[in-house]
Amino acid sequence: MVHSSGRITLWGIEAFIATADEGSVSAAARRLGVSPSGISQQLAGLEAALAAVLMDRSTRPVTLTPAGQMFRRRAQLILSEAQQAKAELAAQDLSALTDFRLGMIEDFDADVTPRLLSAMAEELRTCQFLLETGASHRLFDLLDTRALDMVVAAEMGAAADWMEVHPLLREPFVAAVPKGRIDAAHDVLAQLQALPLIQYTLRHHMGRQIAEHLARQHLTLAHRFELDSYHAILAMVAGGAGWTILTPLGYLRAQRFRDQVEILPLPFAPLSRTISLSARAGVLQDMPVRVAAGLRPLLEEMIVTPAIAQMPWLQGALRVL
Repeated sequence: MVHSSGRITLWGIEAFIATADEGSVSAAARRLGVSPSGISQQLAGLEAALAAVLMDRSTRPVTLTPAGQMFRRRAQLILSEAQQAKAELAAQDLSALTDFRLGMIEDFDADVTPRLLSAMAEELRTCQFLLETGASHRLFDLLDTRALDMVVAAEMGAAADWMEVHPLLREPFVAAVPKGRIDAAHDVLAQLQALPLIQYTLRHHMGRQIAEHLARQHLTLAHRFELDSYHAILAMVAGGAGWTILTPLGYLRAQRFRDQVEILPLPFAPLSRTISLSARAGVLQDMPVRVAAGLRPLLEEMIVTPAIAQMPWLQGALRVL
């Protein structure tokens, strides 16, 4: 038993939650932007205040003790209430918001995200911004554990009952093929079946979504490669190693392969995905609606218009919602 002394602080609770989520003190420190020694100090202070050992830090990853598991449930509620209180106090004047944690899919990180953050920084002049980019499933996990306030990501099924969701963009899946290898005037599917499929990783939701769609079409396609990088996949397509299925966003992120790769509609039943903004319902008041409203014209200008200019057949299938 730890001797009880000191006080429970929100900072200590945040350090505890981050360490429990990330599985290590060093990872929690990176997430919160502080030193590992600072996290360790907060954890020690929290355990002293509670008179309980919350974590076994000798294991990799760090594991929660029974007391830690019990406290984690309460800690999540405490942080949620604190965040909602801050949001309510700032509701009448959004410029009073002091910190904002945003998750964005990697598809937007080179163009849309900088423009969005610049616009928000002009409005929220005293706010500190934390940006997390990554795969959609990772961002939703961080939103679920309250490590992020808002995420822009591909929808992954029915929304949880605690979420508010604002659809932003609908995009179709397309075929990316080596330039000049496919004659669109003849049987495109038969020609594709003669080439290996370079598959997006099944460890991500999008890869599983594609694989499940192919299974519904009763299509078995030869593949030797399963990758998690648009650039690596399109480099292989450009080199003639095979073809792939991806979205216009994925293709636009790898523009340097444009002269060696061409994009075609899928030669079987269409498949699409929706990119949405999600947040905890009611916590940020009208901020999610306002951010979504600011994102839509950016998506029209920076994604939809250029893509349709290059590929007019995307008209109607790629659209802002």
